[in-house]
Amino acid sequence: MRLDKFLKVSRIIKRRTVANEACDAGRVTVNGNIARASYAVKTGDIIEISMGSKNVKIRVKEINEHATKDNAALMYENAT
Repeated sequence: MRLDKFLKVSRIIKRRTVANEACDAGRVTVNGNIARASYAVKTGDIIEISMGSKNVKIRVKEINEHATKDNAALMYENAT
Protein backbone atom coordinates (compact mmCIF):
# COMPACT_ATOMS: atom_id res chain seq x y z
CA MET A 1 0.00 0.00 0.00
CA ARG A 2 1.22 3.51 -0.79
CA LEU A 3 2.44 5.61 2.12
CA ASP A 4 -0.06 8.42 1.56
CA LYS A 5 -2.95 5.94 1.40
CA PHE A 6 -1.76 4.18 4.59
CA LEU A 7 -1.64 7.48 6.46
CA LYS A 8 -5.20 8.24 5.37
CA VAL A 9 -6.71 4.77 5.95
CA SER A 10 -5.10 4.50 9.40
CA ARG A 11 -6.47 7.99 10.16
CA ILE A 12 -3.10 9.41 11.17
CA ILE A 13 -3.69 12.17 8.60
CA LYS A 14 -7.29 13.04 7.68
CA ARG A 15 -6.94 13.53 3.93
CA ARG A 16 -4.80 11.75 1.35
CA THR A 17 -3.90 15.03 -0.37
CA VAL A 18 -2.56 16.39 2.94
CA ALA A 19 -0.56 13.17 3.42
CA ASN A 20 0.78 13.52 -0.13
CA GLU A 21 1.82 17.14 0.49
CA ALA A 22 3.55 16.19 3.76
CA CYS A 23 5.57 13.54 1.91
CA ASP A 24 6.49 15.99 -0.87
CA ALA A 25 7.66 18.54 1.72
CA GLY A 26 9.99 15.97 3.30
CA ARG A 27 8.15 15.86 6.63
CA VAL A 28 7.63 12.08 6.54
CA THR A 29 10.43 9.55 7.04
CA VAL A 30 10.28 5.77 6.92
CA ASN A 31 13.01 3.84 8.73
CA GLY A 32 15.07 7.04 8.96
CA ASN A 33 14.90 7.95 5.26
CA ILE A 34 12.76 10.69 3.72
CA ALA A 35 9.93 8.90 1.93
CA ARG A 36 7.88 9.75 -1.12
CA ALA A 37 4.11 9.32 -1.16
CA SER A 38 4.52 6.31 -3.47
CA TYR A 39 6.67 4.37 -0.97
CA ALA A 40 5.29 0.84 -0.45
CA VAL A 41 4.58 0.48 3.26
CA LYS A 42 5.45 -2.88 4.84
CA THR A 43 4.66 -4.37 8.23
CA GLY A 44 7.34 -3.37 10.73
CA ASP A 45 8.21 -0.03 9.10
CA ILE A 46 8.77 2.89 11.45
CA ILE A 47 7.14 6.08 10.19
CA GLU A 48 7.99 9.52 11.61
CA ILE A 49 5.83 12.54 10.79
CA SER A 50 6.63 16.11 11.81
CA MET A 51 3.68 18.44 11.46
CA GLY A 52 4.41 21.85 12.97
CA SER A 53 5.50 21.36 16.56
CA LYS A 54 4.01 17.85 16.74
CA ASN A 55 6.17 14.80 16.00
CA VAL A 56 4.58 11.37 15.63
CA LYS A 57 6.54 8.12 15.52
CA ILE A 58 4.67 4.90 14.79
CA ARG A 59 5.39 1.27 13.88
CA VAL A 60 3.20 -0.40 11.23
CA LYS A 61 1.48 -3.49 12.67
CA GLU A 62 -0.80 -4.46 9.79
CA ILE A 63 -1.97 -3.18 6.43
CA ASN A 64 -5.67 -3.10 5.49
CA GLU A 65 -7.17 -1.56 2.35
CA HIS A 66 -10.16 -0.31 4.34
CA ALA A 67 -10.52 0.28 8.06
CA THR A 68 -13.40 1.33 10.23
CA LYS A 69 -12.95 3.98 12.87
CA ASP A 70 -12.39 1.32 15.53
CA ASN A 71 -10.00 -0.81 13.44
CA ALA A 72 -7.85 2.07 12.18
CA ALA A 73 -5.91 2.34 15.45
CA LEU A 74 -5.04 -1.37 15.24
CA MET A 75 -2.96 -0.78 12.10
CA TYR A 76 -0.12 0.89 14.04
CA GLU A 77 1.43 1.37 17.48
CA ASN A 78 3.50 4.14 19.04
CA ALA A 79 7.22 3.58 18.53
CA THR A 80 8.62 6.12 20.98
